Amino acid sequence: MTSPEQWQPPTEPTTPPAIVAVPAVGRSDLRGSRLLIGVPGLGWRGDLRGDAAVVQASRTYVPVLSEQEWYRAEAEQIEVFAPLVPIDRVWVEVAESTGAASATSTSDVFGRLVSLDAPPRKVPVPVRDVPLVTGRRVVLAEATRAIRDMRAVTEVYQNTDGDVCVRVCSELDWYRWGWNGQLPRTREVPIYLLWAE
Repeated sequence: MTSPEQWQPPTEPTTPPAIVAVPAVGRSDLRGSRLLIGVPGLGWRGDLRGDAAVVQASRTYVPVLSEQEWYRAEAEQIEVFAPLVPIDRVWVEVAESTGAASATSTSDVFGRLVSLDAPPRKVPVPVRDVPLVTGRRVVLAEATRAIRDMRAVTEVYQNTDGDVCVRVCSELDWYRWGWNGQLPRTREVPIYLLWAE
């Protein structure tokens, strides 16, 4: 086995793009999208999914569900209650199109300041720099793409080959584990390929 001090990743992968929130107004891709709701100056709530916008009494609303309810409704083809949120209070999370993101040091408080006018930009952090990852949303950075909508199901560990890894699963499997106890299908991923959102 290799000691943690001796282990080095073979090649540093490209940092996945940051997640930015854009207003939902005028967007047609709301069904299944990751959403944030809130009001500038007040705050934001995430881990939500949306459905197609609806118009009632000349006002546009977005049906919004917790991610667990969204995945359950989709997987089991059932109807669930979705509160209607005015579209001007809904933001859609999208991958930034301007290349790799760079993180600010967590000890640099002034570098972490954000505007309260919009949801903050979410910069992925290498899993090796995150103290606890179980349950966190993670991104698998492959050579040509970033695979999102995954969750870490273990902390960092060293496997029998000496690789430092984390086991991950799809978000659908993560949430199914919660609503019916079915163990998720997991895969072992070396930490140099994983980023926490």
